[in-house]
Amino acid sequence: MPIQEINAGDTAWLLTASGLVLLMTPGLAFFYGGMVKKKNLISTMFQSFVSMGLVSVLWVVVGFSLAFGESLGGVIGNPFTYLGLRNVGLHPNPTFAATIPFALFALFQMKFAIITPALITGAFAERVRFKSYLIFCIFFSLFIYTPLAHWAWHPEGFLRKWGVLDFAGGTVVHISAGIAALVAALMMRGRQDRTYAPSNIPFVLLGTGMLWFGWFGFNAGSALAANGQAVQAFLTTNTASATAMLVWVLLDWKLKKKPSCLGACVGAVVGLVAITPAAGYVSFGASLVIGAVASAISYSVVIWRAKKGIDDTLDVFPCHGVGGIVGMLLTAVFAEEGGLIYGSSALLLKHIAALFIVVAFVMVMTWIGLKLVRLIERLEVSVDGERLGLDLHQHNEQLAH
Repeated sequence: MPIQEINAGDTAWLLTASGLVLLMTPGLAFFYGGMVKKKNLISTMFQSFVSMGLVSVLWVVVGFSLAFGESLGGVIGNPFTYLGLRNVGLHPNPTFAATIPFALFALFQMKFAIITPALITGAFAERVRFKSYLIFCIFFSLFIYTPLAHWAWHPEGFLRKWGVLDFAGGTVVHISAGIAALVAALMMRGRQDRTYAPSNIPFVLLGTGMLWFGWFGFNAGSALAANGQAVQAFLTTNTASATAMLVWVLLDWKLKKKPSCLGACVGAVVGLVAITPAAGYVSFGASLVIGAVASAISYSVVIWRAKKGIDDTLDVFPCHGVGGIVGMLLTAVFAEEGGLIYGSSALLLKHIAALFIVVAFVMVMTWIGLKLVRLIERLEVSVDGERLGLDLHQHNEQLAH
């Protein structure tokens, strides 16, 4: 396609959306950092920030080709198709996005790959060795994230060919991160001190605001054009998040007798997670329902997780895993084309089948990945290191007293 056929408006919007999505990872750092003990704040934030460097390089070298290269049986991309971003230039590639430079498409998709492993860090916060996290981040990015992206978003990916809908990453990003978080929490030693002592709730508020703001690029940008579907995704994203936040606050108010600022932040993020797979496919009214249902279910799973004693430090599985699962299933219920409420059960059945496949794949691969990491490096810090705090133990840095 000649370079003059690039659409300036679409390109400007996707450049903006790419920046918004990248902003979500520092937002996640503040969100997670404010929730942990003061002695672990720097290390927790750094785990998100380092993903921006590590995954960016992996994506340029081979990750993009594994996700979007020539399809090998609908399962994975050929690593040599775009190795080192070879053949990824300034001309549009009509297979993926016909009106923006192909390099911009690769850049936009990179930001999704960056935040996904960073989401998992909340599950093993306050006890993971930094080197072990880096090794697992590499494994997850190359052997879990890129196949899922290929399945769901490549035109020849087998889930996409089935007709499974994932507008902006409910399956690829949130279910994968949430299920990996659950497996990690079950496999790793629990913390010696599970006292919940958030170091900086204003950081959580700041992080939530950055995530909410960046999510408009995440979801509305996934229209890959400045068009009506982008506006639809923008509206449904804001509505679902607002609804979920209010439902979480009301549940806290009823069950704990006082509304929680921290709970409001968590609820808002659950709403953002749940609407992600549906954002460009459902109506404003459906987004209200998706936000409310996801918030109530995730709230219940948080309570269940605590009762079971599973040490998912920052509730990544209840919020991202469960929120993503609820969103994926409700997408098939409310999608304006093929949804259950419009008279067809076929899409819902496909989504249920896809859910089982994705969950099983992520569980098995995460188990393998963590086992491999353990062959190279101990996963958890020592008990003494945990008592000292990861900021000092892993990075020799600490907040001023």
